[in-house]
Amino acid sequence: MSSPLDFMPASSSSLVPNLPPLNLLKTFVVVAQTMNLTRAAELLHITQGAVSRQITGLESHLGYPLFVRQARGLTLTPRGAQLLPPIRLAMTQMGEALQRVAGHPDTLRIKCPTCSMRWLLPRVIKLQNDRPDMQIELTASVAHGVDFSREHFDAAVVFGRPVESSLHAMHLFDEVLTPVCVPSLLPVRQKEARVTDLADQTLLHPTRDRRDWLLWLKTAGAQTLPSSKSQHFDTLDLAINSALQGYGVAIGDLTLIEDDLQAQRVIAPFTLCVASGATYQLLYPDNPSPALRVAIDFLNQEAQHSRARLDALLAASRQLVRTGA
Repeated sequence: MSSPLDFMPASSSSLVPNLPPLNLLKTFVVVAQTMNLTRAAELLHITQGAVSRQITGLESHLGYPLFVRQARGLTLTPRGAQLLPPIRLAMTQMGEALQRVAGHPDTLRIKCPTCSMRWLLPRVIKLQNDRPDMQIELTASVAHGVDFSREHFDAAVVFGRPVESSLHAMHLFDEVLTPVCVPSLLPVRQKEARVTDLADQTLLHPTRDRRDWLLWLKTAGAQTLPSSKSQHFDTLDLAINSALQGYGVAIGDLTLIEDDLQAQRVIAPFTLCVASGATYQLLYPDNPSPALRVAIDFLNQEAQHSRARLDALLAASRQLVRTGA
């Protein structure tokens, strides 16, 4: 039976040096570190005679001596001393590489803004359940953006205006804003809630500058905030979580709260929805690994489903206004 080596082109042999066996190089490093055949044999769990034979075999393979054998012990020859540092470094690097691959061969590190975790985390868990050979680590951040040259991530979800970039960018979904609250907080007896119904409510702001609420209210025709009661948060996720606990009315992204709406944990009492112009994108550098390619394809399919469900919801019962604000 032919071996894989039989199919290698003849010219490829020049690319592979005539390396000595790995176990001989390992023995050389241990002996050079201990300068004692007995101690080296203990560390390698072989006999002293086996250590001596391996060193002799390595010297025969190389064609020059590595040690000077004296009554008082061993000393490295000039060539042995020159060979030790690169061999020791190579052995260390091989050991580290083997350990990394054996631990998590397909670990992906993805950075994402905290608000996107509501959409991203359930899907990452679903992917890992389908592919137990893959490990995905999510790192949430309040900062929007990524620098792959300085940050050790394989990909990143970013939020904001689409910008020109040398990175590969995959569109996930647009931000579509509308007020949300628990069903008991703002019972609607008529067909649709009115802005004046918010007068006695606490408005939950996901930003300090209140821009999301102000954008929606301006589109609704309101010139000022309808309520003097408010709370401010640093992230959209914190505002939505507070709304889920019944503390007030938050401005929410329809895609991010899709599961909460379906489970009726919150309601969207207004038909008016405002597309802010911001988007969620997945960024990744050139030459994605096979594991990252699997994740990219999976998230692309999930994003298509989310966009389709959002389009269906808006077509059925919502008024969508796109703004450039």
